[in-house]
Amino acid sequence: MAWLHTWSGLVVGWVLFAIFVTGTASYYRGEISRWMRPELSETATDAALAASRAGAFLQRTMPDAAGWSVKLPDAENPAVEVYWWRDLSGPFHHALLDPATGERSKIRETRGGDFLYRFHFELNLPPIWGRWIVSACAMVLLIALISGIVTHRRIFADFFTFRRDRSAQRGWLDAHNVAGVLALPFHLMIVYTGLVTLAPMLMPWAVLTAYRGDGQRYYAEAGIMLAGRPPADRPGVVLPLGEIVSRARASAGEWPELVVVHKPGDAAATATAYFTEPPGLAHIHPQIAYDAVTGAEIGRLGEAGAATQTGAAMVGIHEAHFAAAPLRLVFFLCGLMGAATVATGLVLWTVARAPKGADPEGFGLRLVRILNLGTIAGLPVGLAAYFLANRLLPPDLAARADWEVRGFFAAWILAALASALYRRAWAWPLALAVPATAFLSIPVVDLLTVAEGRFLGFDAAMALLGLLFLAAARLTARSLQGRTRPGAALHRPAEA
Repeated sequence: MAWLHTWSGLVVGWVLFAIFVTGTASYYRGEISRWMRPELSETATDAALAASRAGAFLQRTMPDAAGWSVKLPDAENPAVEVYWWRDLSGPFHHALLDPATGERSKIRETRGGDFLYRFHFELNLPPIWGRWIVSACAMVLLIALISGIVTHRRIFADFFTFRRDRSAQRGWLDAHNVAGVLALPFHLMIVYTGLVTLAPMLMPWAVLTAYRGDGQRYYAEAGIMLAGRPPADRPGVVLPLGEIVSRARASAGEWPELVVVHKPGDAAATATAYFTEPPGLAHIHPQIAYDAVTGAEIGRLGEAGAATQTGAAMVGIHEAHFAAAPLRLVFFLCGLMGAATVATGLVLWTVARAPKGADPEGFGLRLVRILNLGTIAGLPVGLAAYFLANRLLPPDLAARADWEVRGFFAAWILAALASALYRRAWAWPLALAVPATAFLSIPVVDLLTVAEGRFLGFDAAMALLGLLFLAAARLTARSLQGRTRPGAALHRPAEA
């Protein structure tokens, strides 16, 4: 079990660290998106009028589309977000509209927090490949967690023990134990619910067999979505979407948050209004479907069964949509401890092998050290570069959102390459000083470019991250000085 825990954690640890960091940041996806779109003003907008203008834009842009999607403005995102596509296999076109005019918004193009959210389970790869890789890593993490619990016989005693000054190996082991045990229920929950979220992709055979490949019918009978209508194969003209939204508001007593139109150019076009999920764990949005041509109500999403409710609750727990601000902060801190558990485990692997006579310049140990530096210290540099690019790139730059993402990967790769060139003795202090400087520069750049002081909370969080990295750089430098001080080898033979 100790062997299984050590090697299962190592082989996927670098990917898991990236998954934990970007997933933890996704708990504040809305706040990140608002910071990255500073031109958006929080003004009240008539939802029905905004929907009508968005529908007119989509009608001009692609009247023969397979589908339209209109996300109505709300307190978190005052813009109207629209998607349209000619086929479900893609590509999916996207635009932000000014709710006052219905035309493309003049705000800067960015993926905002959605990039981090999707990277968390797709790694910026083609969706099916990225999700399979993340699923495989999550299954290995579940094995590592369970084998770690079995291996750690003194799990609760060691939780209250931190021996930083005894030896490097003992200090890293205690840090790994404290971070892992303190948030262990969260770690087990987040990896298991993540796998359940991807279960239809991982284990599709029951649905494929029972429904003969008709996944839409399964989702309809399971109470997850409304059944679609076959096309009439004759042209039709949809009503102004504002009228559909107004009818949905009158029927449900609240404004919908999303309207999706299927086959908008067909006489049997369907408009489905999605509402905010009710309080609770289950991640199921109430839905009402309308004939998009006549406006007549077609159906409503019924009460889901126990199995569907259980699966939806797993998704809701994983994404924490139910959590108010204090609980969301707890989830965020637990996510940070998950990243710290992975990071300390990776470093511990290299520290534990030095006293066993491993060649410090051997290929295996050197490779792991470089990957540790490039991931643990390099990924934060990429995150900071992603935020800085949002402020420093010209607002009207073509494909601006793609350039922000390229900046993320370019900075990450450069930081990783640079860390591989540092002298091994000073690699960690130097590598950690780079993200410290980058995060501390974000509030300064924000005030110089936006100069409104609207995002003081976000800027303070970035400054705090920078200070934490700076403290980590100083601690590693101080530890290095202690090991190189004359006589240190006599008093700390294991660490030496």
